[in-house]
Parts: sequence; structure tokens; C-alpha cells
Amino acid sequence: MMTTEFHKGDRVTWQSHGGTAEGKVLRKITEDTELAGRTVRASKDAPQYLVRSTESGGEAVHKPSALKRKG
Repeated sequence: MMTTEFHKGDRVTWQSHGGTAEGKVLRKITEDTELAGRTVRASKDAPQYLVRSTESGGEAVHKPSALKRKG
């Protein structure tokens, strides 16, 4: 199954608790990583993306399937 690939600086949207959130991709994660006290499980075949919300400035990690390219 082919997943969408994102790059640093890409503008994306995702579903959040309060509705649709918008932000930018900070980086692609391709190996298990500790972020904010949590272990992010990722690999080259199953990457995740660190994104920053433009509204709150908060950072979160999402699977590619949860993100949509904006514009």
C-alpha cells in the first residue's frame, strides 16, 4: 500500500479533538524515537511525522494516513 509522503515545511491538516487542525511538518521520523516522554514507533517502511500546529504552537506526531496536504 502506497502512503503519501510529506516533507519538512509542508502545510498539512489533521483531525483534532476540537475539529480540524492545521500546521507544518517539522520532520519525518523513520526510527523509534523518544518525544515528549513517549516512544514513537516508526521505521522507514512505516514513518510518522512531527507536526507543529499553527494555532497553538503545540507539536504532535501523526501517521501519514492522518495527514492531508493543505492547498
